[in-house]
Order: sequence, then structure tokens, then C-alpha cells
Amino acid sequence: MSATLEEIVKRAQRGESAALDEVIRTLQPKTYGLALRMLWHPEDAKDATQEILLRIVTHLATFEGKSAFLTWAYRVGANHLLTWRKSRVEAQGLTFEAFGKDLEEGLEDKSQRPEDALLFQEIRVGCTLGMLLCLDRTHRISYVLGEILEIDSKEAAYILGIKRATFRKRLERARSEIVQFMRRHCGLTNPENRCRCGRRVQRATELKRVDSNALLFASDASGAKEFPSVLVSIRKLEEAQRAVALYRSHPEYTVPDFVGMVRQLLSAVPGAEASPSS
Repeated sequence: MSATLEEIVKRAQRGESAALDEVIRTLQPKTYGLALRMLWHPEDAKDATQEILLRIVTHLATFEGKSAFLTWAYRVGANHLLTWRKSRVEAQGLTFEAFGKDLEEGLEDKSQRPEDALLFQEIRVGCTLGMLLCLDRTHRISYVLGEILEIDSKEAAYILGIKRATFRKRLERARSEIVQFMRRHCGLTNPENRCRCGRRVQRATELKRVDSNALLFASDASGAKEFPSVLVSIRKLEEAQRAVALYRSHPEYTVPDFVGMVRQLLSAVPGAEASPSS
């Protein structure tokens, strides 16, 4: 895949329009996934992804092959996201303490109903993404790159433009805070906790955090029904591994097609449409 992508990039740098579209199409799920984990709300992630992809294609000529192209693209995306405006959820000033208190309120006594499986998935994904936003951006992106995406410390340090030791320190702190929070509050990773996604359906609906007619994250009905068996496997893991296993169990995010969007933005950049390598 890497070699194929590198060749496509070379063709795009020579000005081949179809190759440029393929570069965008290849990068969009990874870029959007990074943005969603950093910003929480799909609309914020969509806006940031458009900007990142536009920045990548308008700076394509600066890629000299000193790293894998995907690594270079992640570097562009990470730098952009670290300085992006506050997302609508970040503006709420979410902290682990406040989030923990919220998770203890309004829990239903009854267990999840089968027909609520998709809502369970919506709450599970939204809640775990919310935990990430309790971290500051530098620790959040370190956790996403190193733990969720499993990028090694050398590559991740390059992406973030920091020393390898600094990255490892940030990752360890972020990992510790996420694990400790889930240990205290999450009933998925620790069955002794009261909070269960299925018990939060009614309250989340009442507070309009979840709209069953306009779900933000849940899209995999079959996966939602199969999650209980996945959870059994997750709970067999060492405690430190359960948290990241929950993130990796997220359904595939529904990614917009950014090719047309980026093309439209490119048309407003003088010379960019005619010569991607300029």
C-alpha cells in the first residue's frame, strides 16, 4: 500500500488530476479519524479535515520522500489540529472530574434493551471520545497516535516535531489518566462501576445529547448487536489494555467524500487547480 501511495503522490506532483483525487481519497479516512478523535463533533472534524487536506495538496511539492507520505500527511494534520480553534465540546472546558460526576447522574436501574443497541453504540463512542477531550491537546494527540493508531515513538515524535523521550513521557501520562478514569467510572472496563452505556440511554436522550433520528457516530447495527461478545474479550485483557481496546472497537467512522469539497476549495486558490505541484 505504501509503495502504491508513493507512486500516486509522484503522479499527483506531476500534475495528474486523477492522481490528486486518489491522494485525497486515500487520506480522507485517516485524516478525518484523527480530527474526530481530537475534536469530538463530526462537523468540527469535517471542517478541520477539509482544511488539512487542502493544506496537504497545496503543499504537495514540498514532500521530498524523506519519510513515508502518510507520516508526512499525519505531520501536516497534527500541526493543524494542535492550533485549530476550540471545538464546540472543547469550549465546554471538559475535565475528568466534571465528566466523572456527570457519568454518575441519571443512570437507569434497568439494563439495556435489545432495541437500544445502536443507541448504546452511539453513547459508547461519544463517551469514550469525550474522555479524550479531558486531556489537553498535546497529550490527547500523543495518546491517539501512540496508543489508538499504534504509531511507534520514533515516527510519532517526528509527526509532532518533538524529541522521542518527550513523546514517550506524554503518551505515558495520557495513558495513565485514561486508564485511571475508566477504572473509577467505566462499567465496560470495570464491571464493578455503576455506569453502563445502556443505562445512560434515557438520560442522554432527555438531555438531547443523543438524537435517535440523527446519530453522530453509530452506523453499524450488526456490530452494535455483537458488541457484548467483543466486550467479553476486552475484559479478559490486562486492565491497562482494556481502555485502548475500547477505542479500537469503535465502528468504522462514516467519512464524507472530501474530493469534491477540496476541489472546490482548490478552485479558489490561484494556480492550485491547474498545477498541484506548484
